[in-house]
Formats: sequence, structure tokens, C-alpha cells
Amino acid sequence: MPLLDRRTLIGTGLAAATPGLALAQSNLDWVGIKRLMQGPVLGWCATESAAVWTRSSGAWPVCVEFDLDPLFPDPRRTTVQLADAAEDFVQVHRLEGLKPGRTYAYRVLVDGKINPDDQGLEPYRLTTPAGAPARFRLAFGSCARRARYPVQPIWRAVETARPDLFIWAGDAVYADSLDPHILAEEYRRQRDLPEIRRFMAETPQFCIWDDHDYGLNDQDRRHPGKVAALETFRRYWPNPAAGLPEAPGAFFQWSQGGVDFFFLDVRYYRDPNQDPNIAGKTMLGAVQRDWLLSGLKASQAPFKVLVSGSGWNDGKVEGADSWASFTHERDAIFDAVMAADVAGVVLLSGDTHFGEMNCLPWSERGGYDLYEFVSSPLAQDTVDLYLTGRPVMRVRQAFSADVNFGVVDFDMTLPDPTVRFELRDEGGQAAWPAVVVKASELHPGVKSWPGKLDAISSRRWAAAGRGQDYFGSARP
Repeated sequence: MPLLDRRTLIGTGLAAATPGLALAQSNLDWVGIKRLMQGPVLGWCATESAAVWTRSSGAWPVCVEFDLDPLFPDPRRTTVQLADAAEDFVQVHRLEGLKPGRTYAYRVLVDGKINPDDQGLEPYRLTTPAGAPARFRLAFGSCARRARYPVQPIWRAVETARPDLFIWAGDAVYADSLDPHILAEEYRRQRDLPEIRRFMAETPQFCIWDDHDYGLNDQDRRHPGKVAALETFRRYWPNPAAGLPEAPGAFFQWSQGGVDFFFLDVRYYRDPNQDPNIAGKTMLGAVQRDWLLSGLKASQAPFKVLVSGSGWNDGKVEGADSWASFTHERDAIFDAVMAADVAGVVLLSGDTHFGEMNCLPWSERGGYDLYEFVSSPLAQDTVDLYLTGRPVMRVRQAFSADVNFGVVDFDMTLPDPTVRFELRDEGGQAAWPAVVVKASELHPGVKSWPGKLDAISSRRWAAAGRGQDYFGSARP
């Protein structure tokens, strides 16, 4: 008798002798364990609602259960969604009816059961921001290369800093491929790191892209895979918005605690870096630039934070991959800001592979000083390119001794609100003394930079004859 027939007969005989086994065999569900592959990731978190991202192992019904009490005596659930292979089984769940300034426990249910891989780890927690102007902390960084750094200890230090939100300021992954499946795989590999799992589940995550997560190094509007790259970016990052109906892109606005944030897409509409740096050359494109200026003019927030993957300063040579190759557009934006009496603009960026604190001294042009805080890298090689580059003005000396992240503390409860900038290394130690800027210092006609420079920058300023040599003949 063939082996297959013998096994069939044996199985049939056992089933006949054991009714329970027969019932189990008839109910066999050949689908494996229904679970999450990645996530949960906490996206935006508002005063009364929040977004949680998940990716399941198949086309299962998934929802999020949440309660103020971590024992879940009276839980609420998000709408059950059926994961779809066309969306890579990715879902974004909206938690509604939350209360400002409260901490909620939550857990993910896959086909009505707690995600099995979370048992013992859940519940996760999220805290909604207060509705009024508040004291809060953001952390940010850029450049996380999972293939080169499969272990990333810095996330322990970031989590220990207890930020209220985290900003990925470009190069969250290094895809460097036209294939959207490779890009998606890089997102998944980064989120699989055990040291980042709980942090991403409990701290609101916001992301803007730069070249490596856009798809190709130093790429611009000509990138042939940009439409697919944007679709993948939007699928994997639960940002509150992405672009406009008439202008696709990754840019969006967010407000929290009395601060307005403008996340800029510096890739989708970017002209080639090597094009002549003349009027008309654009990094943002006309629609995004108008969106930004309109949003800044409408904002009543004491601080308006502009997040760019590319560095705002002039440290790189013209033709390189930064705003130094787009100074006509950059300067026109800042001149328009000052002419419209828009106060409170501060700058965040990444990309450089060393930490920086710079200033664009627009007070010398009748405006106010624009402070740029740069954090890079989170998990990538550091470099010493700052030795040859010259930003307009260094407030703190460039830091390349270690990977790093930025900590930005806002105190919007003060009569004169403040923002405090600090750079920390992999162990969570400060790289240099923090810089504090008051809202009153960011108004046209106010010069604040002389009191912000560290000792080295002050000595260089004095030795250079008020900067004629050090900063360039046309700079202060």
C-alpha cells in the first residue's frame, strides 16, 4: 500500500475512534498565527484623537482597544478594518473621543484577540497633549542606516529623554532603490529593531523625507520613481497629512502646545542642485512655497518651526545637496517673512552626519536672527566635513564625536515663551551647553546672536575682524 494511503487510513481510523480529533481536523484553519508583523506605531496624537499604525501578517480584521484604566474595565475600540494585501496589510486606526492631557492604555486586537506577540508587553500607553499653551519636549534626528547599523543603542537614550513627540528629519531609512518594495522593506527592517519598538508605540512619530528615503542619493524632481516612493512613504508614515490635492508631496503642518510646525518636502519639486543658483531655481516648488508663506503669515504661534531634510545654512559649497545651492529661494522666503512681520521662525534640519547649531543673522538685514538646529546621524557614520564648510555663523561648534539626537524644549506658559536647544550623544549626554531663545528675540529689528555664541565662535568672530574673513566678505 502506498505511504500516502496508509497515512490517510490511519488518520481516518483515529478520527473515527476520537470524535474530538475529527472535529478539530474539520475545523483546521490553514492560515498560521494571526498577528502583527510591525507596529503598533503611534502617529499624530491630538487633544481628542490619535492615530496608530499597524501591519498585520495577513488579511485579518484589526482594531485598537483603549481605556484610561490599563486593566481595560470599560474599553472602547476603533473601527474594525480588514487588512488588505494591496496596501501591504498596513492600516491606520483612529482613536476618537479622547480627553486632553490624559494617558490612555491601548492594545491591538487581531481578529478579536490581543496580538500574540504583544502579550506580556502590552498595554502600550499614549498621552494626549494639553489644549492650552504648554511646556513640552520634542526630540529629533536624521540618518538611520539599518543595513550598516543593525543595532542602534541611541534609541534607549532618546526614550530616556521622554520627548512628547519625535521628528524624523530625513533619511529615516536608506533605501537607495527605484523599487518601492525595497523601500518598504527598509521601513520594516528599521521598525523591527527591538530597541525602538516600545518607543515608536508610545511616542508620537512625525516624519519628513530626504534623499535616501525619497529613493536615490541627492535626487530631485527628475527621480523616475518618486510617485511610487511617495505612495510608500504615505503608507508607512501616519502623518496628519501629505501635500495638497493640487500638489502631491510629503509636506504638512502640525500644531501642538502653542507651537506651529511646518514639515517641508525638499525633494519632490526640487530643481537639480547643479543648476545655476539664480532667481527661479526652486527646492519647494511654487505651490508648496506659497503654502508655506500663507501658513506662516496666518500663524499666531510665538514659535513657527520649519523642518527641512536639507540643511538651511551655507556650510556646503554651491552645487552641493543643501539650501546653499538654493539661496535665492531661501533668502526670498526669509525676506518675505521679515517683510510681513512674521515673528518666531526657527529652523530644524538633518543630513550633515554631524550635529550643529547655526545662525542666519537676518538682523543684519533688518529682520531677526534665524537659528538652525541640526541633528545627524542617529545611526550612520559621522564625518568631519564641517572642517571645510563655513556656515554663515556657528553658535555652537560642530559635533562629530558620536551619533546624536536633538532635544528641543518649549515653555509656552511663560509671558515670554522660550525654546531651548540641546544636542545629546548616544549615551544621552549633552554635547555642548544648551541654547535658549526667547520669543521676544525673534521679531524684526531685534539682534540676539551676540549673546548666543560659544567662546570659540566669539573668539573667531573677534579675530576675523567682525567676520570679514571668517564668514565671507559679504557676511557679518
